[in-house]
Amino acid sequence: MVSIDSQLSTVPRPLVAVSSCLLGNPVRYDGNHARYNWMVDKLGRFVDFIPLCPEMSIGLGVPRKPVQLTGDPADPRVQGVVETELDVTDVLRMQGQKVAGSLDKVAGYVFKSRSPSCGLFRVKVRTPGGVERKGRGVYAATILEACPQLPAEEEGRLNDTVLRENFVSRLYAYQRWLLLRDSGLTAERLLDFHTRHKYLVMAHSQAAYQRLGRLLSQLKGLDIDAVAGSYLDEFMPALARCVSPGRHGNVLHHIMGYLKRRIGPDDKAELVSVIDNYRHGNVPLVVPITLLRHHFRRNPDDYIGMQWYLWPYPDELGLRNQL
Repeated sequence: MVSIDSQLSTVPRPLVAVSSCLLGNPVRYDGNHARYNWMVDKLGRFVDFIPLCPEMSIGLGVPRKPVQLTGDPADPRVQGVVETELDVTDVLRMQGQKVAGSLDKVAGYVFKSRSPSCGLFRVKVRTPGGVERKGRGVYAATILEACPQLPAEEEGRLNDTVLRENFVSRLYAYQRWLLLRDSGLTAERLLDFHTRHKYLVMAHSQAAYQRLGRLLSQLKGLDIDAVAGSYLDEFMPALARCVSPGRHGNVLHHIMGYLKRRIGPDDKAELVSVIDNYRHGNVPLVVPITLLRHHFRRNPDDYIGMQWYLWPYPDELGLRNQL
């Protein structure tokens, strides 16, 4: 049996594309940077970063005249704030297409918030009727159109502990998917991937887990690459849903069920109490997770021993300490 705590060591360090200014590089329009300390100092211990700045890549230089989104929020242009004749929309889109084609080994992307090129959510758009916060950076939009299942976030939202944990969980799940893809897709390997992610997917969406199971129920004679593509199109959006304490609690009780004949009544009562305390917000998620790991180390179970839910990313990130 592969032990729960040794599985993670089999996953290579993920590659993460990042807006270069977030790494502390002075590439912003005014010559400054926007170093995101948690990402660099904490996440950077476990991943390798690829710094990217689309505005530098298209030759705007530092310092440079600032640009903004203008026109229709659904299809904005990127124009100069002062020099309105400057329009870099099309070159930013071409740069996005070029970069998207190079992200084959990349497990996630962190974009700079509020940027007319890189912002993902609520970017200011100057319209004839005034400023609306309904835009998305043109470069970022192009990347995500080409790579819709790539885990992506902007640094501002990563200050939210739930969104931070969700992004990192997706990042490592996608890294495991890349590992599966590069090992050579077979029906057996795809089924194994699905089995190992059972409780992780169930925590996000039980309905999605059932749909994925139906997708894999009859693989004989099918094009495995096509099935895998359909699987990923369901798998990654399911993981993008944030998990409530109630759904985590349900999964924890499911996992506890594998211990019912292996531990005594006092240990069972303690586990139930700890899970309920988590559900009511009295203890963080790491407490019932740690107690379950303890019991499964003493009472190994082959099926639970392969579940990524119990060890989805390095503990040192401390993400479940804050949920």
